[in-house]
Amino acid sequence: MKDKEKFLEVLAAKRGRVSDACEASNVGRATYYLWMNDEAFSDRVKDVQEGLIDFVESKLFENIEENKTNEILFYLKTKGKARGYVERQEHQIDGGFPTKIEIEIIDPNEDKDE
Repeated sequence: MKDKEKFLEVLAAKRGRVSDACEASNVGRATYYLWMNDEAFSDRVKDVQEGLIDFVESKLFENIEENKTNEILFYLKTKGKARGYVERQEHQIDGGFPTKIEIEIIDPNEDKDE
């Protein structure tokens, strides 16, 4: 159990990179995957991964607060889809004759009788 605890500390320090954590803690990848069968260990690995997502989200919001356009657009495209922040894609398939396929995304919550 002590080895697992140490590994989890190293995993967090290596920002969730399993290969780096295995190398730094002298644990084989096969051992790591064997440990993943232990529900308590697996849950702790997920906690490390969630913590890293929280960290990266905080960096995203720092950039949004600095009015960085790409980060603002990324956030809106991923979190603001319900408000219409989606990109429309058109594809043309060349099969010897002009063909145009349009894909329309319909909001299932939109009232159909309007």
